[in-house]
Amino acid sequence: MGARVLVDGAAVEQVSALDRGLAYGDGLFESIRLVGAVAPLWSRHMRRLDEGCRRLRMPAPDAGRLWHEALQVSHDMAQSVVRITVTRGLGQRGYAPPAVTEPTRIVAAFAPPPASADVYLHGVRMRLCSLRLAEQPLLAGMKHLNRLEQVLARAEWDDPAIAEGVLCDGRGRVISATMANLFAVVDGQLLTPALDRCGVAGVARAEVLSVLPQARVGELMLDALLRATEVFLSSSVRGILPVQSLAERVYEPGALSRQLQQHWRKLGFSMEHGG
Repeated sequence: MGARVLVDGAAVEQVSALDRGLAYGDGLFESIRLVGAVAPLWSRHMRRLDEGCRRLRMPAPDAGRLWHEALQVSHDMAQSVVRITVTRGLGQRGYAPPAVTEPTRIVAAFAPPPASADVYLHGVRMRLCSLRLAEQPLLAGMKHLNRLEQVLARAEWDDPAIAEGVLCDGRGRVISATMANLFAVVDGQLLTPALDRCGVAGVARAEVLSVLPQARVGELMLDALLRATEVFLSSSVRGILPVQSLAERVYEPGALSRQLQQHWRKLGFSMEHGG
């Protein structure tokens, strides 16, 4: 089936050519995994959306309305990914935000990405991306609509055996994968990169940090990542993915990856379906 889409509550698939989300990437989005009519990480998504709207100085949509529309577009789907996009709405030419903001709200449901039990058991293969993420503290952590860095990074390879790429900033610090956050056990310490200058602070990352409070958020250099004893990715859509290799470095799925995969199952996600 194709995507089911609601734009401001109406069953249409078009937005105005004058929408600031299209013109300037002026907005935010959330990709939310649903199992039937249940979204285990919904509250985390809504908190991030509210915070992003606050930081962009635009009205946040009503969470109750979003939930109703999410259930509407995902009706009868056993597994789905609901993308909620909120833009600043229509505006005149120029960067200045309109005096009165009337946001555009787009809610769409998609089939989840294909995944196999083998990936969750043995892990994914990764490569190092050439692209370097630009630093912009005012936007760091947000799920804003400008994903050109990730688009260009993902265009660097077409080998289907490589599932993800490691992204670093201009100073050589590891930040994330192209579509997931990254965790590594280095010298016996679980570490995930700080995202105060660039990168997206994922809701699955927040869930991992709540489950494993011993994890440290800080600087992760590439040489430390390459000597890590365990590496895994977190994604609200794909769940917990052990990393099998990064270029020539080979890793083994570890105890923390297995613990978190079990936690994801208890939340209601199915590993075999990318939850």
